[in-house]
Amino acid sequence: MTTILYEHPLNERIRNYLKLEQLFVQAHSCANADIQTSHQVFFNALFAIIDTLERSDIKGELIKDLEKLQQNLVIWSQAPDINTSALENNLRETVALICQLKSNNQTWYQLKENKLLASLKQRFAIQGGNSSFDLPQLQFWLHQPTEQVSTQIKHWLSLLADIKYSLDLVLKFIRQREEFRSIETDSGFYQDSGEGLLLLRIKVPQSSQYYPTISGNKFRYSIRFMLPCEVSGRRYANQATKFQLARC
Repeated sequence: MTTILYEHPLNERIRNYLKLEQLFVQAHSCANADIQTSHQVFFNALFAIIDTLERSDIKGELIKDLEKLQQNLVIWSQAPDINTSALENNLRETVALICQLKSNNQTWYQLKENKLLASLKQRFAIQGGNSSFDLPQLQFWLHQPTEQVSTQIKHWLSLLADIKYSLDLVLKFIRQREEFRSIETDSGFYQDSGEGLLLLRIKVPQSSQYYPTISGNKFRYSIRFMLPCEVSGRRYANQATKFQLARC
């Protein structure tokens, strides 16, 4: 059965992680597409990543989460019937990423110092300010040889690689904390304790006409299912509702 996956963070740290993950997906997908038509999405994603890293201590949070993961991997290695090869690979990757993040050389700072990116970022920050007639330097760059443009994009993204790979690993293990279980409500509303949780993952059949809206924090969360409505935009789904939930 085809489903739609909805995810909702229960603290600000996970919210930033999910936001960055989505931005990295956008940036990398554009890097593999025709940059002539996708450059708006690429640069919006790249500049949003830089802004997020500047405003939040993502590096420090990732180091803490990776160190916790390292400790857990060592503990899990003692469990019977463990996949030793997979665990050792994850442990090596975790240790390597911790060392890279702890180094004083934060390579993504080079993106802030890049003159082309700095000039583009100023205009992209203005609504409607990134039109071709406002940015002749962007037009010039876009029309350089394809290989040259592609190489530069890959270089910019490589400066963020340590952050991206650390983020991917941390989120992978957070998502694996809990399996999905089936839930059915009579009124389209569900709530429970959020103690100890980081992330809610909800699967709804694609054929269903309702979707979840989630609110919550580390103490409690609620899920209210909604229906599209041409008059008001949406309305409550006060009906029996089936979905799958993973409380990670």
